Amino acid sequence: MEKKPESLTDNLTTGSKYKPTVPQGMAMPSAGMQQPQTIDFQKLKKKLEDFKKKLVKKFPFVISLGILPPNASQMFEEDEGLPKEEIEKKPIHVMMIMPEEQYKNLNKIKPEVVKLAKESGENLWVHIKTAEVDMWNYGLDSKFEFMDATAASFPLYDKGFLGALRVASIHKNLVLNWLNVGRIRYVATYAIGGSLTRGTADETSDVDTFVIIDDTDVKRMSKVELLEKLRGKIIYEYVKEATALAGVKNILNVQVYLLTDFWQSVKDAHPVMFTFIRDGIPMFDRGTFIPWKRLLQMGKIKPSPEAIDLYMKEGDRTKEIIKRRQLDNMVDVYFGVVTPTQAMMMLAGHAPPVPKVIVQEVKKVLVDKEKLMTLKDLKTLEKVVKLYKDYEHGTLKDILGKEIDNLLQEGMGYVKRMKELRDKLEKRMQEHQAEKINEEVLGMMKKIFGNKGQEALLADLEDKMVKKGKVPARMLNLARELINLKGKVKTKKLTQTEMQRYSRDTADLVDSLTEYSQRKELVSVERGIMQISYQGKKAEVVSTDEGVFVVEKDKIRKVDGKKLVESDRKVFEGALKNTKEKLKFDLPCEVMEVLKKEMGEFTISF
Repeated sequence: MEKKPESLTDNLTTGSKYKPTVPQGMAMPSAGMQQPQTIDFQKLKKKLEDFKKKLVKKFPFVISLGILPPNASQMFEEDEGLPKEEIEKKPIHVMMIMPEEQYKNLNKIKPEVVKLAKESGENLWVHIKTAEVDMWNYGLDSKFEFMDATAASFPLYDKGFLGALRVASIHKNLVLNWLNVGRIRYVATYAIGGSLTRGTADETSDVDTFVIIDDTDVKRMSKVELLEKLRGKIIYEYVKEATALAGVKNILNVQVYLLTDFWQSVKDAHPVMFTFIRDGIPMFDRGTFIPWKRLLQMGKIKPSPEAIDLYMKEGDRTKEIIKRRQLDNMVDVYFGVVTPTQAMMMLAGHAPPVPKVIVQEVKKVLVDKEKLMTLKDLKTLEKVVKLYKDYEHGTLKDILGKEIDNLLQEGMGYVKRMKELRDKLEKRMQEHQAEKINEEVLGMMKKIFGNKGQEALLADLEDKMVKKGKVPARMLNLARELINLKGKVKTKKLTQTEMQRYSRDTADLVDSLTEYSQRKELVSVERGIMQISYQGKKAEVVSTDEGVFVVEKDKIRKVDGKKLVESDRKVFEGALKNTKEKLKFDLPCEVMEVLKKEMGEFTISF
């Protein structure tokens, strides 16, 4: 058997699934909730479609119309004192909710509703309630089961009121099932507020709820930790679950308070708490919220002298608060100007300059070199940077609202011009990049085929490399496209994706040409190469006119006297270029001794 929690701390470590508090078998209107067996609601809804249309057409002010859960019939019948003969007919109970302003017309509305109900051909009993008074009197009279039953009603027509009430009711039940176990009840109050209590909630309205938790028995957990755990479960987990179960679009806003903190806030006359008590309606209360509401209505809850002094002092702080916020606005303008400027510098190929030197760096790059930014724009940048430095150093104590307005206007104009300059700079940088790609590709091809014209180089690439299978066939098209890229960029601006593709293509082509070039150079001296194997490794010993090199996968060494010394590919390739083709391999005994000394025993293959 599952152990029951003995304290609020125990409850925080347990989870609980949604269990409706209304009697089992009541109608649950959305997926995930138990459907009643006594009524086919979808079928009944179709039968009542004509009744609904006529009712809403005649009374367009109707807020909601729903079929009450069958197992809630008895409590509604008893509450409203239905005649015995009507109860014996076992009618289907329908809840009609209308605005409070229509209550004065109830005597005219009721006969018409009864008439339409009879014309429907179904055995209906319609309960007519106002949203702002009748519905919330259930909560104020602690008849919370009536609110739950209304929330669980099957909607025939709803402007959003039933849906909002439904999501709050489900969330409430999740919280109660988790924290109210047996005789242990930690939820002191669950109340609703906002547009729902005003009767104006629609399908997009936020649903504001307040949960007050009795923390008087918590001794091993700080208030901060307790609130974090409560909010994590009640707000983040249960809000998501309740919204899914209710099947509504309304956003559920939940405020969680500890009982001790809440009472202190009421005592200190916190406006939020006063508003909550004044306007809130309990969907569950353990005898806490309703007495507060009554005391407030009677004028018995009054602010303490300390609270009055505290609120009076707020007036004295107004000037300082405004000054601070004006300075904050100046800082926002500063970042609004500086950040796009740093982006422009990065686009120009430079690291984003720090604020200390940004004006000098921008002048050097964007004004003098690229000749894109005007001196007027530079002065705007200089102005916001100076203001920010003065603010940092404490010499700028305040700034007038008019100055902020002018600075904002100037800053927004600056940002607009930076966006315009960005297009020009991107085009220019693409031209630079295309020029570099052109030089790199043509330079590599000239190194292989000689100093020839563009078409001749492309012809050699096709004849000597592509047709002979030395490089993939696509390299010819890549070379032609990359060589012509410079002209293409001059006619139009390319997208960043296109330029990235051209950069990748350039790397692929240059790698293929470089590999071919290196193979060609090695072939020219292949008769001066021997392969050796030692200690499970392989290496090539290459004899050049500038000495003997030992080439391995991850390093290149050169024989220097009686030892091997570290070398690099640049020195090695230079030695290969300066070596005439060898007809025979000539390796002195001294070199063999050095190899044996450095590598141990090895085998040779040519």
